[in-house]
This record gives sequence, C-alpha cells and structure tokens, in this order.
Amino acid sequence: MSSTSPTVRVARWSATHPWRAIGLWVAFVISAIALMITVPTKQVADEDFRVGESGRAAAMIDAAGLEASPTESVLVTAAEGTLDETQAEAAATQLSQAAVDVKGVADVGPPIWSEERDALLVPITLSGDADAAADNVGGLIDTTADVQKEHPALDIQQAGDASLDTGINDKVGEDLASAESMSLPITFLILLIAFGAFIAAGIPVLLAITSVFTGLGLYAPISYLVPDSGTVANVVLLIGMAVGVDYSLFYLKREREERMRGRSTIDAIEIAAATSGRAVVVSGFAVVVSMAGLFITREPVFSALAVGSILVVVVAVIGSLTVLPALLAKLGRWVDRPRIPLLWRLNRRIGAGGISGRLIRPVIRKPLAAAVISGGALVALAVPALGMNMHQATIDTLPQDIPAVQAYQRMQQSFPSERPGIDVLVHTDKDSTDAARTALETVRSEAVDSGIATAGDDAVTVSKDGRTVQLSMYAAHPEGDVRNDKAIEQLRDTIVPRATDSLGSADTAVGGTVAENYDYEEQPSMLPWVIAFVLVLTLIMMGWTFRSVTIALLTTVLNLLSVGAAFGVLTLVFQNDWFNGLLDYESSGFVVDWIPLFCFVVLIGLSMDYHVFVLSRVREGLRQGLPYDRAVEFGIRETASVVTSAAAVMVSVFAVFATLSMLEMKQMGIGLSVAILIDATLVRLVLLPALLLRLRGRLEHLGDVTSAEDAYAPKPALV
Repeated sequence: MSSTSPTVRVARWSATHPWRAIGLWVAFVISAIALMITVPTKQVADEDFRVGESGRAAAMIDAAGLEASPTESVLVTAAEGTLDETQAEAAATQLSQAAVDVKGVADVGPPIWSEERDALLVPITLSGDADAAADNVGGLIDTTADVQKEHPALDIQQAGDASLDTGINDKVGEDLASAESMSLPITFLILLIAFGAFIAAGIPVLLAITSVFTGLGLYAPISYLVPDSGTVANVVLLIGMAVGVDYSLFYLKREREERMRGRSTIDAIEIAAATSGRAVVVSGFAVVVSMAGLFITREPVFSALAVGSILVVVVAVIGSLTVLPALLAKLGRWVDRPRIPLLWRLNRRIGAGGISGRLIRPVIRKPLAAAVISGGALVALAVPALGMNMHQATIDTLPQDIPAVQAYQRMQQSFPSERPGIDVLVHTDKDSTDAARTALETVRSEAVDSGIATAGDDAVTVSKDGRTVQLSMYAAHPEGDVRNDKAIEQLRDTIVPRATDSLGSADTAVGGTVAENYDYEEQPSMLPWVIAFVLVLTLIMMGWTFRSVTIALLTTVLNLLSVGAAFGVLTLVFQNDWFNGLLDYESSGFVVDWIPLFCFVVLIGLSMDYHVFVLSRVREGLRQGLPYDRAVEFGIRETASVVTSAAAVMVSVFAVFATLSMLEMKQMGIGLSVAILIDATLVRLVLLPALLLRLRGRLEHLGDVTSAEDAYAPKPALV
C-alpha cells in the first residue's frame, strides 16, 4: 500500500523501526522530566495581576520605595470557653522569644489584645521581599506549631500572605497527589473492562502518564516566559489523562478491529493511521485552537493554562502517531494478552456497537421526534445558566481546613488591622508635599467617620524624595464583603477628588487589596471574544476537514448545547446548597469567574474528538456505498465502543477533580464531567444522528470527497 498521508508515513516508519521509535520516545520523556527536575517552574508575580487604578497605585508605591515589608501574625485564642489571659500572654512571650531567632524574621512587635480581650495577636515583620518571605516562612510556621504543642489549652495559629500561600500550595500538592492516585487505577479499570486484556488496557494509561510528565517538563523552561499561577500542574494532569487515553484508545481500537478482520499487524497499523490517526490529528488541532483562545484574555492565569494544555495535547498527539504504532508492531497479537476470560468473551459477544445499535434504532425510525426531545432536554438543562453568578475566589472559597485560612478569618473578626488594605496615593512635586499630606489626612478622617475604613493616627507616610504621599487604611468589613466595593467607589468618586482638588495636576490613585479585587471584577469580560474566536476557528476547521458548511454549523450548535447544559448544571449545583454534603463544600452562591471561560475552551476542544471520529466513520460508510441512513447507523455503531470507553475515562478523571478540596477544582470537575457525559450519550447517540438524518439532502455528498484514507477503508457491514 502507498499513501501520501503523513500520519501513515510516520506510522509505517515507527512500525517497521519499533525500537528506534520507542527509544526516541523514552529519550524525549526522560529529557523532559530532567528539565522539570533541574529547571524550577517560575511562579507568577503580583505585578502580573495589576490592572486599572489599583495597578497604577501599586506601581506608584514601587517607584517611590514605599513597599511595606512582608508581615505575619500569630493569633492566640482559647481552644474552648473563655481565654485565660495569663496563659495567652505566656504563650505570646514564648513565641516572641523563639521567633526572634528564626531565619527571615526582622522584628517581633508587642502583643496586641482585641477589644473584647478574647484574642491576642503577635505581629511579626519579615525581612526581604515577598519571595524571601515565602522561602523563610516555613521556619516560623514550625516555631508556631512548637509553641502550640506546649499550650494545648490554647489555639495558636499563624496567618499572613506567605503562610496563606504555603498552605494553599500544600493543599494543591495534596490534591494533585490524590488526583493521580485515584485517576490512574480508575482509568486502568475502565480500559480493562473495555479491552478485556491487561496489555491493551495499560498502553493508553502509559501514553497518557508519560504525556503528562513530558508536558510538565517542557513547560518548566517556558514558565519563564509565561509564569505558572499555581494551577498548571492540575490542569495538565486533567487534560493530559483525558486526551492521552482518548487518542491512544481511538488508534488502538481501530488497529485491533482490523486485525480481527484478518489484516496483518503492519496493515492494521497503517489503516488505523489513515483513519483514526487522521482523526487524532484533527481532534488535537481542535483542542489546541480552542485553548489558544485563552490568550485573548491576556491574563497570566489563562495564558499559563493555555500553554500547559497545548503542550500536553501536542505531546499526546505525537505519542499516538509515533510510539503507539511502534508498541503495537512490537507486541503484535500479544497486545491482547493476558486476557480476562469473562470480559474478553463478553466484549466479543456484544461486538462493536451492539448496545448502541439497539439504542439508535428508534432514532433512525423517528429522527424528528428524537431531535425535538433530546434538543429540548439540553435547552432545559441550559436555562439555569442564564442566572449564573460569577465572582473571583475569596478567602471563603478556600478549603477551610487550611490553618492559615482559619486564622486569617478569625483575625479579621477581632482585629480590624488584619482586614484587607486600602491605599490612597498622591504623586506631586516637592513643594506640595505638606498640602498632599493634609489632603490625605482629610481623606482618612472622612473615610473613618463615614464608616467605610479604619486607620491609625500614623497612617500617612511620605517617600524619601517627598514626591509621593501614601495613606494606608483597612477595610471596615472582612475580605469578600460586597460593602468594601462601595467603599472603593465612594473614595474614588467623591472623597479623594474633593480632598485633592486643590493640588492641581497631582496624580492620585486608590489601590490596595480591596481596590485590586474591585478592579479585577470590573474588567470588561473577554468571554464573548474568546467564544467568537474559538467558534469561528473550529467552524473553519470542521468545514475544511469535511468540506461541508452544514457539518461545521451542526458541530458548532451541538457543542454550544453541550456546554450550555453543563453550565446549567454547574449553576444548579454550586449556586445552591443541594450538594454541599455530597461534595463536601459550602455553597458560595457563585461560580468562580475563570471556570466558565476555561471549561468552554476545554469542552469545545474535547467534544470535537467524538464528532470528528463519528463523522469520519459516517463518511467512510458513504464512500463504501452504503445508503445514507445506513451510513449514519454504521458511523454510530462502529464508534460506539471506543467513544463510550473514552467518555467513561474522561468523565471518571474529571469527576475525580470534583472530590478535591479546592472549590475551583470541584467546579471544573463537575462542569467538564457533565458536559462530556451529555456529549457522549444524549448528543452522540440521539441528537447527532437525528439531525444528520433530518439534513440528509445537505449531507449526502459527504462521501464524495476522496482522500488518502480511502485506500485503507474496509468494506463496512451492518449485521
């Protein structure tokens, strides 16, 4: 056989030179892992998140050298009942004496009693910048833990930016380890049921896990251009396991199918490369295009997720086209060993599409009714998405078992100075320094009197050059309280302009943590632009692949219905408290703002897998002379087992993330698993074939376009 198809040429070379192909893959994976070990992944910096007026305020603080040193606070409260003041002061003294000798601690302030005297706070100043604090805070956390052990009647907890970041990173690491330990055996078990043989089940898992490690290794040096926000590893694992198993499953199933028809191993590999291999390339390109849409947002979190996802998808595609044919050629018929007799016989007895063949018959008989019922169900599921509330994650959405989270929330209740900060900056000439100071004192007085902020008597500071004056205040309400947003609006709209009006051309800005959160929420949404970008490019890609505008439009509509239904379920689950106990979380009343955008691009990319695979088999049936109705049935039946197995793996892997502790991971897991489940069942088995049959007049030409894969397509047979 000869073909100009690149996928066939690559597969043929790998199959005829298996050890070379396997060796190159192993070297590739080892090199990537070596990169991951030797090159530390660069984390995103605070500067990367600066937007709007708060970003300008932060830049003014940096330029003037007014940056505050990193701080940590240790809270002493009663473990039960009323706080014993003598014990609390003894513990605070012990902690202060021990903390002085900890590396990275610059100063330990005197203990501060809360107004109700039910809590004692030990303020600690760290040396260096935020990076230095992150490196050294572990020693202080250990010191706090040691003091806690000696005072069991007290609760002694530490909180601050560095300890919060450490606690979150530790939790993310635990989640990642949990996801790995759960997803791998679940995936292997599903594949074992699908194949009935250990080696066949192990190959997709092996390809997926090597793709994940390779993707993470390649991302390490790239992170110095696109830094990690802390979620890349989780997402690479999630996407890598899904597409790695998917692509190898498509290829492996087709190769086994052709061998069962009597083909030689090499011929079976070439047929799989020309058909499933081509579908893998198209599907992989669709995922890459979809994930590239995240770059439009120009946000560091999305850019990092896009790069990590694109890398692991490209690696999975390369592995499916190179090392997979080599493994299949080397193993030959041993790929179906050792068999599990019961599962093997059951799979052979059911055959390809045995169950789906029965399910699709009513659809074939009454396509209009099937389309109306299934389409109506999807629309009904999507309706709640119209009421979706989106908000950025807050301290309340973090796992509440992180000690620093508990301490920070308790501190905000008893100590106003521990609430998020509000900074007001004035940049002027040296001659106006005193006037600027007076103006900011007026701002402080008005803000405190109106109850929107709190501040000490020494809240105003001046830069060394005398040109920048800063007012530091604290929000009147805990982090995440919507009343803090009103404070920012009042300061910016009335209080600050009125107080600084006499300063002429002075540059003013309201910043701080509260303002940063406000500005982030008020940014124009890039979701419409991302949706337009992804849909237009995938529309063009599907139209080019199948030479059909109708197919392109149909795929786009079905993808949107699947995504809409998933978003509807996401809204029902996480904006209500119905599933709190089952999913081990407390409803925040909103969906974390980055989840819908990320889920959209992922789902559009992944759902293309099934559509490309199914439509390719439909086209194959038409090219072999089947009547249109039977070609549609053939396409659904022949892809049923592989799509069902792939979907089961995806749903299981995504569902694992719904069990993790981070709320974002729960929401992402639910959204993705529901969408894939809907896409692989209601859409693929009912709505897609029903609409294909209703659009017969526009799609009967689907089999007219010839390509290199035609030489490999076997004669279909419907039993």
